[in-house]
Amino acid sequence: MPPKRTSTSDAPAMTQAAIRKLVADSVTAALEAQATTMAGTSNPNRNIGPTGIPVGKTGNYKEFISCQPFYFNGTKGVVGLIRWFERTKSVFSRSKCAKENNVTFATGTLTDDALSWWNAYA
Repeated sequence: MPPKRTSTSDAPAMTQAAIRKLVADSVTAALEAQATTMAGTSNPNRNIGPTGIPVGKTGNYKEFISCQPFYFNGTKGVVGLIRWFERTKSVFSRSKCAKENNVTFATGTLTDDALSWWNAYA
């Protein structure tokens, strides 16, 4: 059997805590160096401040349909129509649908007689 290698250095083995501190110190030094480099760089295209007013995302038709709105065919009478109104309103709220899309998205849930009525009306 060949002899085992032995270390020729007299350095003590590093503990896990010492390794973590060494890594943290190295990362901190690298970040500080990068920040100094960026501060000294003259780049007119770099955004250093807010780029505009953040706009809340408005829902699209796919999000609206994924909230499972009722489809209305016009045969359930007034009760069916009221339920369709309430459910559609709830879906608009959940899908963050923009007000200007309400009619377009809601008419996408009309079927059969209700759709025929809408097409004649529109």
